[in-house]
Amino acid sequence: EHEDTSLLLQPLFEGENYGAAAAGGTQCPSVSVSRNNPAKRDYLVVAVLCFGNLINFIDWFIVPGILLDIQKYFGLSDGKTGLLQTVFTLCYMLAAPIFGYLGDRYNRKIILGAGIFFWSGVTLWSSFITESHYRIFVLSRGLVGIGSASYSTIAPTIIADLFEEGKRTIVLSIFYIFIPVGSGCGYMLAAGMAKSTGDWHWAFRVTPCMGGLALLLLILLVPHRIQRKTAAHRALSISGMIGRAAEKPSVHRTAKTTWCQDVGSLVKNCSFVCSSLGLTAMAFVTGALGMWMPLFLYRAQAVQGLAPPCLQDSCNSSNSLIFGGITIGTGILGIIAGAEAARRLRKINNKADPLICATSMFISSLCLYIALMVAQTNILSTFIFIAFGELFLSVNWAVVTDILLYVVAPSRQSTAIALQILVSHLLGDAGSPYLIGVISNAIQARNIPSLQWSFRSMQYSFVTCAFVGVFGGGFFLLTSFYVEEDRKEAQR
Repeated sequence: EHEDTSLLLQPLFEGENYGAAAAGGTQCPSVSVSRNNPAKRDYLVVAVLCFGNLINFIDWFIVPGILLDIQKYFGLSDGKTGLLQTVFTLCYMLAAPIFGYLGDRYNRKIILGAGIFFWSGVTLWSSFITESHYRIFVLSRGLVGIGSASYSTIAPTIIADLFEEGKRTIVLSIFYIFIPVGSGCGYMLAAGMAKSTGDWHWAFRVTPCMGGLALLLLILLVPHRIQRKTAAHRALSISGMIGRAAEKPSVHRTAKTTWCQDVGSLVKNCSFVCSSLGLTAMAFVTGALGMWMPLFLYRAQAVQGLAPPCLQDSCNSSNSLIFGGITIGTGILGIIAGAEAARRLRKINNKADPLICATSMFISSLCLYIALMVAQTNILSTFIFIAFGELFLSVNWAVVTDILLYVVAPSRQSTAIALQILVSHLLGDAGSPYLIGVISNAIQARNIPSLQWSFRSMQYSFVTCAFVGVFGGGFFLLTSFYVEEDRKEAQR
């Protein structure tokens, strides 16, 4: 009898767009998609999204993986070198709110596909830029950032539509595992292609092929409409069907709020604000580490006499390969550990998520500070403490996103993710690579040029990251004071 009712009311929803439907908590999209095996379909969609996330973050970290080659090719100072990642992140950050607005109102599949096509094409184009066109190369990185913003903003909200809260954390953890995996693969792919071909430009010609495959899978396997899988939504879906059949216009109102109204509501959400500031500190640290750490390790080895100066056409890329491997291993382990710790501790403490994030930030900051201090005397210890620092940073990725998804109402989740991206990158990794480079330049300018001061300038500028990490832990502690009340409000 229930099935007959669903089929009878199905024509009412044929014109629904699943992006907008997910935004409106009382709407129910078409129930005709993959009815035979919806669970299999859902995990297939997640697999496609994870593959896209992998390519997204490979593109992010191709430049840091061959930073020595690029710096030498264009003849750049530390400040101008850091500008490459800063421009990328600024464009990514400014585009995110636009895609968040579009994702809450229009078809998310089309937006994702357009983003993949755009960033893949620009990445391929950038591989043909010559040394006399540094500004064009900077522009190309900014355009890649715009394409990446469409993916990072919208893909997590599709996962939120597919799974209930219990499974959602696990699936988000799998999705976010591909942040460190993609980042590490970016270092390793860039270094490997530069070493095997003798030309770093080839590093930018692999991911466009992978992007084409991801676009094809998106078109073939991801449906146009997805039903939100929560108990509350299932209850509302029944009343929504009846309401729409009775032609009650009030059902649609939640999806028609303006962007300013959405932002105004989010700013009043203390858990969202504090956790976003904690994420900003994470972004500051990860942005600086991701851009400069292989170069810092090279300078530390040069001071110890373990690595020769870069004089040949293709510089030594072993540090990028090692750092990429560390990023992959610690990222996978950290995200899994964070999700499992959150799952277990939530049973005994409703504030477990922000407390986990705070603790991991404090430990990570301490490990990074120790790594910087021992770099000149013991490179092995440096690698070990960097690994622990990245491990505890990675604990937070899925947990922070899950906090957002349960303290923000479904109708504002894309906008919330976009706003969080804007804030965390504006105050975080948009400026940290450039800031580290500028501080390094200033220190070098006050001292006699030498390998020693080339290393120390980077070491002293990196200390900033350890202190910012401590502030991030403090913001997550503040989140724990508000998270229970805001979660109840979002459920209402």
